[in-house]
Amino acid sequence: MASDDFHLGSPPSTPVEWLIYLQGRLSTRLAQIRRYADYYEGRQSTMPFSQSLYNTAFGDAFRDWSDNFCGLIVDSVNERLAVEGFRMTSDPDADQDAQQIWLRNDMTVQSSGAHLDAMLHGESYAIVWAGVDGEPIISCESAEHVIVQYRAGSRTEIEAAAKFYSDDWGRQYATLWTDEYVYTSFAQGLGWFPPVQADNPLKRVPVVPISNRARLTGHPTSDLASVIPLQDAINKTGTDALVASEMAAFPARFVTGLEIVEDEAGNPIEPFRIAIDKVLQAEDPQAKFGQFQSADLQNYRTLIDMLTQHLAAISRIPSYMIDPSGQPATGEGAEAAEYGLVAKARERILHFGRAWVEVMRLCFAVKGDPRADAYGAEVIWREVENRSEAQHMDALVKLFALGVPAAVLWEKAGFTPQEIDRFPALLDLQEALIREYPSAISSSASQPAGATNDVAEMAATAPQGNAGNAARKQAGDDASRR
Repeated sequence: MASDDFHLGSPPSTPVEWLIYLQGRLSTRLAQIRRYADYYEGRQSTMPFSQSLYNTAFGDAFRDWSDNFCGLIVDSVNERLAVEGFRMTSDPDADQDAQQIWLRNDMTVQSSGAHLDAMLHGESYAIVWAGVDGEPIISCESAEHVIVQYRAGSRTEIEAAAKFYSDDWGRQYATLWTDEYVYTSFAQGLGWFPPVQADNPLKRVPVVPISNRARLTGHPTSDLASVIPLQDAINKTGTDALVASEMAAFPARFVTGLEIVEDEAGNPIEPFRIAIDKVLQAEDPQAKFGQFQSADLQNYRTLIDMLTQHLAAISRIPSYMIDPSGQPATGEGAEAAEYGLVAKARERILHFGRAWVEVMRLCFAVKGDPRADAYGAEVIWREVENRSEAQHMDALVKLFALGVPAAVLWEKAGFTPQEIDRFPALLDLQEALIREYPSAISSSASQPAGATNDVAEMAATAPQGNAGNAARKQAGDDASRR
């Protein structure tokens, strides 16, 4: 097993040094990454914020309870992000080759997971490589397994990247990429075996970071970083309300005018074993029974409402999404209510789009295609704004009246590139049907919905073109007989 010397303060110079360095960097951020994942999945500890008396009285009754808004904050943006296609050249249509690469790698699903992890962990990754058939393979990876190192002084040029993973038997493997070589190794004990070296035909690191709001300084951060303290406060207040409701469900009782009996040690003896099916009684006519007033739980709701309002403001999601009594707005009110969420989604598109263009350029580099240098390429995204269908179509009709091409409006209407590619052929077929059956088509279009027509009779009648041919044939036969 190799044992290379590593000099503190100097950059790694061997593959093993790179593996040790990158694994160390990855290890330092794993705890924070997994903490974000716990909050997203609702695994949030509540009882540590409560008094020790709560643990004594209720044990683990409320330990796993949480009112999880973290999942909603991430999902409300992620569900609006969907890649529809790519334009790799100046051709206004979507690139068919890019679409085939995207679909072949099941990127409709993989990209959604990459967006989710990027917003959750701050960053996710896409790795591009050639398969056994020479076609590009795209693999989306978590920040728990992949890490990159940028060149000194650059925020975009990657000097090295590594992926660390374990199999089902606990054996740890690593792949290291540089501009020139690819190294694979596995760990045994506390060290790495000498890596196996292979050439990197792409001549660049095939790992693309998908960053959540890349910054000029510092690292991309999770969307949950600023809301976790509020989530903790909501959980704490909710737990207090549950504890108070538990006490209010069986309120404390008291008795006056009753002699206090003590044991031999001078400690008072409880006179009654209170339960739901027990009746309290005393022989002394001066004894009086009563119970303390129940706690007012409305105060807890007021505090939780205030905290959730702050949560909505910071995360930029509409208040009706987290207020159970709220009603979603309609029309222009809905656009105003979702303005912050839509702006947030479009900002994510700006950052994620850059990464997906780089991924597609790497895919064409694998194929040796000149589109590997398509620096003007762009991603076609699904519209992130939710609007009523009638309102949306009305806006598109007005754009058409201004001279916007129909192909552009089809895209804005939400049709996929595959559907748009079929439109010319379908339109030609529609025009052919109109030419063949002008009267039937016009009468059918003028009938109200649900009305019947003589479609069967029309189908049984020979088309006009065939009828004309038959007429000409009959005329020829008559002429020959004469």
